[in-house]
Amino acid sequence: MALLMEHQFRQLPADRQVETRPFLEAVSYLPPFFDCLGSTIFAPIKADICGNITKIKAVYDTNPGRFKTLQQILEAEKEMYGGEWPKVGATLALMWLKRGLRFIQAFLQSLVDGEKDDNNPNLIRVNVTKAYEIALKRYHGWLVQQLFKAALFAAPYKSDFLKALSKGRDVKEEECLEKIRKFLINFSATVDAIYEMFNKMNADLDYTV
Repeated sequence: MALLMEHQFRQLPADRQVETRPFLEAVSYLPPFFDCLGSTIFAPIKADICGNITKIKAVYDTNPGRFKTLQQILEAEKEMYGGEWPKVGATLALMWLKRGLRFIQAFLQSLVDGEKDDNNPNLIRVNVTKAYEIALKRYHGWLVQQLFKAALFAAPYKSDFLKALSKGRDVKEEECLEKIRKFLINFSATVDAIYEMFNKMNADLDYTV
């Protein structure tokens, strides 16, 4: 659980604006999460997240004062790119990044909610499948969906996943799940706020890859 707890997301202010720098710092520690899932088939999601973080950071670094919040980036790019927006720049990168973050959120939430296959309670396929269907499936074409199905069979046991999340330490399951619950408080609020921002600005695109 150390992987998540060492780099907590900030509590959102009352206006639910997400500050860019602390957000980028927190998400930069998330890609190794996909290593805990064991299968190399999750590598493209990990690479996608890394690439999108890099793109957003590159835009932020051009003017940290102007781009203090994620919304300021979207507003500036909307003005800058006109009709091309939101299919460009940090806006597009954040659109895909938020989907990867939603996958993590939905997967961890399903784990702490105790959802499981009663016949195989130590498998995490139920949790991973639910997260995929919530966050990513609709944006993936047939081929990518088939690759994901294959990845499910290589998913680790829950006990092994929690141990990997705890950086190899043996931690009691309930203790680990309690730490995940704590991590989810600010993380979920942040992901939800980004989704709300995209809806409000009509910045989401619905194509498949």
